[in-house]
Amino acid sequence: MSSTQSPDARAVPVVPPTRSSQVSEGEELRTVTLPGVTLAVRSRPAARPGLPPALYVHGLGGSSQNWSALMERLADTVDGEALDLPGFGDSPPPDDGDYSITGYARVVIRHLDAAGRGPVHLIGNSMGGAIATRVAAVRPDLVRTLTLVSPALPELRPQRTAVPTGLLAVPGIVSLFARMTKDWTPERRTREVLALCYGDPARVTPEGFALAVAEYERRLELPYFWDVMARSARGIVDAYTLGGQHSLWRQAEKVLAPTLLVYGTRDQLVSYRMAHRAGKAFRDSRLLTLLDAGHVAMMEDPDAVARAFRELLAAPANTSERSAPPRG
Repeated sequence: MSSTQSPDARAVPVVPPTRSSQVSEGEELRTVTLPGVTLAVRSRPAARPGLPPALYVHGLGGSSQNWSALMERLADTVDGEALDLPGFGDSPPPDDGDYSITGYARVVIRHLDAAGRGPVHLIGNSMGGAIATRVAAVRPDLVRTLTLVSPALPELRPQRTAVPTGLLAVPGIVSLFARMTKDWTPERRTREVLALCYGDPARVTPEGFALAVAEYERRLELPYFWDVMARSARGIVDAYTLGGQHSLWRQAEKVLAPTLLVYGTRDQLVSYRMAHRAGKAFRDSRLLTLLDAGHVAMMEDPDAVARAFRELLAAPANTSERSAPPRG
């Protein structure tokens, strides 16, 4: 099965990546086997024993590598590890083929229960923010604090720049896109992704760009790459349509953990206007606004995100300020 086959094909081979993703100096990458799923887990040794645990959850098309910069900066504050969600990074697809937000949330919960690391400081970006919200709502015992970077929470009127990403959920679109872009080089694909995710792609160093290109090349070799992207995008859209107690906004209102919300004003995928609604939904929240950041603030300005996270931890329990003034 080639990487350009239809994402609707039911037979998806569960095979390991032909090449592993990069591991930065000081990081470790291990494999965790749980019932029905195998996870790659990236970690960095804590600066000293006894630090509280943290878990990082990436977004659509991302991987645990998205957290390397922030994880390094917070190594003196938390004992952090980052998951490759099933089908992403170095984790093969799940046995049950469940790419819904609920399915991913179950995987996170299963991992935390098996590892016995909870409660953790739970940190999520984009789709990972939606997953983390659901985990915090249904298993408050597993979450000390919640940090959401551009969380993918339902928008009734998404901005136009986000529409093409949403179209990935339409059956057949991903296979069409794969055919249309089959001659694109990994360099071009990487530039397109960076232009969409970064407020200022010029922030990416030549070294960082080369690493991103190598990772994109690796992913394109995976026989399930396009399938996972399509089904996960469909999972996000499905979550947006759920109402009642399963609504992500309703679940946000149930979150008890002190919450840090991080939004970039240049985000092309999650509108900054959602920051106000999120600040009202999460009962104990503070807001960090980054004027020059886009969708992946933890990669664009990890120092600012790390400072805000430390302030969250230093705040007296349940008295963190709601929607603090923007900082840039």
